[in-house]
Amino acid sequence: MTVISDPLALGTVLSIWAHPDDEAYNSGGMMAASVEGGQRVVCVTATRGEAGFADDDPRSVAERAAVREAELEQCLSVLGVTDHRYLTGLADGGCADVDDDGPIAQIVAILDEVEPDTVLTFSPEGDTYHPDHIAISRWVTSAVRSRSGEDRPMLYYFAQTQEWVDRFLGDLDPAEVLMDPTKPVPVVDPSVITVSVVLDDRAAARKVEALRCQASQTTPLIDAVGLDAYLEANREETYRLATPDDWPG
Repeated sequence: MTVISDPLALGTVLSIWAHPDDEAYNSGGMMAASVEGGQRVVCVTATRGEAGFADDDPRSVAERAAVREAELEQCLSVLGVTDHRYLTGLADGGCADVDDDGPIAQIVAILDEVEPDTVLTFSPEGDTYHPDHIAISRWVTSAVRSRSGEDRPMLYYFAQTQEWVDRFLGDLDPAEVLMDPTKPVPVVDPSVITVSVVLDDRAAARKVEALRCQASQTTPLIDAVGLDAYLEANREETYRLATPDDWPG
């Protein structure tokens, strides 16, 4: 199996995620390299991330959403991504509770407009079992599946190998990362990886700079593991190709 290591081989990229910071963690380096190489990159975020704060945060929902929106704007500016959209009508933490048809229709409309060669999104397990992540994966998969022939882009799921998990999570408590810590971290066999982009020092530093723009989310982890370890953990971005086995029933 040929493994893609050059982001420019992906053509026009549509990167679709649930919350601000998902895009930078999972595809920040690839998006930046694609933009720098002259390829079109469109990034889509489902929610404003307003639930990503401590329960005792004194700000209103609107104020918390504004913080996340501003952080994401700064992050994407560092990455060079200028085409960003939000899906409409979705609350952070509520994606699993809405009818699938509406969000799928929004994503289909974006596919029709952008005509991407490549779509990047979460695995069916949502990478951390987050219900929003799982819903996004299902919606994106259904939207891509609705297209046929040459109109269907390549769909890649963010994929975690055990080696990556060991490097990224280290000694962290799984409860700090997983929405359902009773389940094992979802990992794939390295043999199914179809996209593996390893960032050089310059690109990795740029990705970390972008992530640090989303300080409300990234600062605690950086403080916990140290900046050097954080950079190394974010140096590689790996994906697997979606297969018919992944199609929603």
